[in-house]
Amino acid sequence: MEKEIAISVKNLSKKFVIPHERINTLRGAFVSALKPKAYEEFKALDDISFEVKKGEFFGIIGRNGSGKSTLLKILAGIYKPDSGRVKVNGMVSPFLELGIGFNPELSGRDNIYLNATVLGLSKKQIDEKFDEIVEFSELGRFIDQKLKNYSSGMQVRLAFSVAVHANRDILLMDEVLAVGDANFQSKCLEEFSKYHDQGKTVILVTHDIGTVQKYCDRAMLLRDGKVEIIGNPQDAANMYTSQNMSDEEKRITKGEKAESEMAKSSTAGERIVSKIAVIKGVDFMDEKGMKRKTFRTNDKLIARIYYSINDHKLKECNLGLALLDDTDHYIFVYNTDMDNFKLDLQKNYVDIVFEKLTLLKGTYAVNLAMFKKTGMKAYDFKPNLKKLQVYSEGNFNLYKGIISIEHTWRQ
Repeated sequence: MEKEIAISVKNLSKKFVIPHERINTLRGAFVSALKPKAYEEFKALDDISFEVKKGEFFGIIGRNGSGKSTLLKILAGIYKPDSGRVKVNGMVSPFLELGIGFNPELSGRDNIYLNATVLGLSKKQIDEKFDEIVEFSELGRFIDQKLKNYSSGMQVRLAFSVAVHANRDILLMDEVLAVGDANFQSKCLEEFSKYHDQGKTVILVTHDIGTVQKYCDRAMLLRDGKVEIIGNPQDAANMYTSQNMSDEEKRITKGEKAESEMAKSSTAGERIVSKIAVIKGVDFMDEKGMKRKTFRTNDKLIARIYYSINDHKLKECNLGLALLDDTDHYIFVYNTDMDNFKLDLQKNYVDIVFEKLTLLKGTYAVNLAMFKKTGMKAYDFKPNLKKLQVYSEGNFNLYKGIISIEHTWRQ
């Protein structure tokens, strides 16, 4: 079993000392030396344990300050833990922060040699891979310019190209990919898939839960330096979204001090946060308005979504519905904003109508959410709120997949 483990982390902890006073002058340093030091300890990682299998695509998500980047730097050997044990089986290629291993005064060409040498490649190996690295980075025209003249996106391209061509067993990726453009991000993700197919290990730290859900075999959610959940990427993403919403609600409540969003606890005199907008439930109805739990392929389906608004000042809101299959992959996502539908907040429900339910036989889950009209701040999120059972009859039983698309054959 140990041979199948790429990374093993046991009871890992790491703390940092944060000073409370800033010293800018020599006199200040002298005076400070005579006074008791004012500082606090910040525990970035608190007794975490997990294992990553060889060939696994492992995602790490969490809010800023949750300990994600600190963990990756420990795995890369940049930081030493205060306690606990880390065992890495294989050579590591880290891609952690923009600029690590680069010299801005050198050209892109020289920085390839510099960075690849830091990763342990010989000059002969770099010579052999140089053209591939440049081609992948798409920076051939600029390769002899000084790095300080590169944009942040160009630096990301160069750093990533060196990292993936280092041919290591384990690739550590921080969320610096967010700097790159969409096309290059897609190219990077394709490269991740190749790593996966080759039996290599990828550990990805990101805020993009969509990427985690799509590419990762497992995911870990960190919060305040502790492990919240390890396992199914969808479950980790749902918990992450719920936590973000809860944090946002608390922030809004604290800032606005709205009485409608706070009530006294009947037990310990605590404050309970009342959500601005709440998803109450959903019913599935047929064309006659009858509630049903099961439908056939090509039936008409009406999803009636119930909600309530607790803040009379709220004028606009975006309500969304997502459908997922039994492997937690999205079939579709629709919301009132993308469909240019103005939600009437004076009412307590809205219908989304599917004239022809083209789903094939299977069990599907519904996610519902209410968002702020501008931006993607969620007021309420209900994952897996209800199951939709679909049956297929006749020739539809012969179809494979999840949807039936109208089509004809011609000669």
